[in-house]
Amino acid sequence: MIKSVKRKNLGPLSLSIFFILLIYFIKQYREQSEDIPPNIIFIMADDHTKQAMSCYGSNINQTPNIDRIANKGTTFNSSFVTNSICAPSRAVALTGKYSHINGLRDNRDEFDGNQMTFPKLLQNAGYQTALIGKWHLKTKPQGFDIWKILSGQGQYYNPLFITEEDTIRYQGYVTTLITDFAIETLNTFDNKKPFCLLYFHKAPHRNWMPDIKHLTMFDNIDVPMPKTFFDNYETRSNAAKQQDMQVVNLYNSLDMKIHSNDTVEKYSGGNEKFRLKAKEYWEKIYNTLTNEQKYAWDAAYESKNNSFIEANLSGVELAKWKYQRYVKDYLRCVASVDENIGRLLDYLDENNLTNNTVIIYTSDQGFYLGEHGWYDKRFMYEESLGMPLLIRYPREIKAGESLDQMVLNLDLCPTILDYARVNIPDEIQGKSLRPLLKGEKQFWRKSIYYHYYEYPHGWHNVNRHDGIRTKDFKLINFYQMGEKELYDLQNDPNELNNLYNNERYTDIERQLNKELINLRQKYKVPSN
Repeated sequence: MIKSVKRKNLGPLSLSIFFILLIYFIKQYREQSEDIPPNIIFIMADDHTKQAMSCYGSNINQTPNIDRIANKGTTFNSSFVTNSICAPSRAVALTGKYSHINGLRDNRDEFDGNQMTFPKLLQNAGYQTALIGKWHLKTKPQGFDIWKILSGQGQYYNPLFITEEDTIRYQGYVTTLITDFAIETLNTFDNKKPFCLLYFHKAPHRNWMPDIKHLTMFDNIDVPMPKTFFDNYETRSNAAKQQDMQVVNLYNSLDMKIHSNDTVEKYSGGNEKFRLKAKEYWEKIYNTLTNEQKYAWDAAYESKNNSFIEANLSGVELAKWKYQRYVKDYLRCVASVDENIGRLLDYLDENNLTNNTVIIYTSDQGFYLGEHGWYDKRFMYEESLGMPLLIRYPREIKAGESLDQMVLNLDLCPTILDYARVNIPDEIQGKSLRPLLKGEKQFWRKSIYYHYYEYPHGWHNVNRHDGIRTKDFKLINFYQMGEKELYDLQNDPNELNNLYNNERYTDIERQLNKELINLRQKYKVPSN
């Protein structure tokens, strides 16, 4: 005979025990989960300035995917570089040390890969490490399990990629390819170990070649010009007057993408020494395109280029035309960066990686989009001194926050180490941003130090200078010229009125000069 068994209902005591155990196991799971160091994705664009990001209030474009990082993380409103030029800025981020300490002062220098970097420290701590995209430091990457880097500056179309094993040219657009390789790399990682991916873009670096699908973007609008486009540098030192980075002098060939003859190129402005080289360089770039790519480029640009040549513009009208061509191509490159970052963010969402991944978005420095009539960077003025910085980490950082404290690219290295729970070496000169992001009150820097070295070598004729910035004032010291500039940033945010030697600011001058000496000593800056 088969006996039937009646199921007994759980009594109140049993239910209580059940829920206590459930809460205990949930708590244990959370504690174990939170004990795992986070993944880290460090995204760096090249020359992407805050003026071209909608999360920073851009009035000329939208960056919806980069905004996803800002909306779910923290935006730094006062983030700056220590040396506004490509390779040196990257070296500072890797080492957490100023250029004179890490040994890479300008783009002619080679990076000493034997020194301490955060990827090496993470690798030693058990992180899986990878570098995909632009490196630009001339020496072989160290501290990475996987690396796949562009050759030199890299090409926008059909670029060469270098790995430990080989060098291969891939057909396609560089921003898309870098993202393809980044996602492929993420797929190779062991999901039981944390990873750190450096996802470094070439765009939107000069000469601003957009993806084919963006070639006619913005064609039917005029991008607003900055109020300071026709700046005459009246009160500035000679450094501002002697530079070679005016938009009106961009090359007709390399920069404007015009198949110009020698006569047309002669009147394109720019440095005479490089003018014909620019024409040859553009011809070389164009000839690397496939027939399909050439067809798309010609369809998008030839008619507009011919109209420009026939118009024979000069003066103000020439400057306006070149600004529109330059800034639209720049923004088209940014559009591709933004779309591809969206692809990466989608991958994280789809693979349940978002919550435990720190994402840092920045650029190697700021950039001029026509402010003061310029393109490029280098100067200590706000547009190139400032850099975008967004950090998202859902587990710890509140969504939609912003911070006004002055932070530096010097701080990226210790911040990454802090999140990875790796001890920060005493030699690092930056400070972890993690306490700020957690809302902890603490003493923070009241001034920042800057130093630009690339003169008289290199491009753009920007004189060497160092300087100090506080919340309200900036002192720039063009020490080789024996000239200084002082700006009241609250009353003159566009830095048009140099107040150095103004009697009303004597005390401010004295304080800033003293603090400049103090910072040089603090950061062990050699005498000029």
